[in-house]
Amino acid sequence: MAKKGREKNTKNKAKHSKLMAQKKNKKKSDVALRKKRLKQIIEKMKENTGD
Repeated sequence: MAKKGREKNTKNKAKHSKLMAQKKNKKKSDVALRKKRLKQIIEKMKENTGD
């Protein structure tokens, strides 16, 4: 038996997808930024211990 009225989940699906994409991209950029900072710290430590 088919549902009557408005279809389920069509109104907010695009909004939800957009928000999930934003969340995923933010996490990815945070991880990349952390890796970059750790590399800088490691390079600085190598430089200091080389003296």
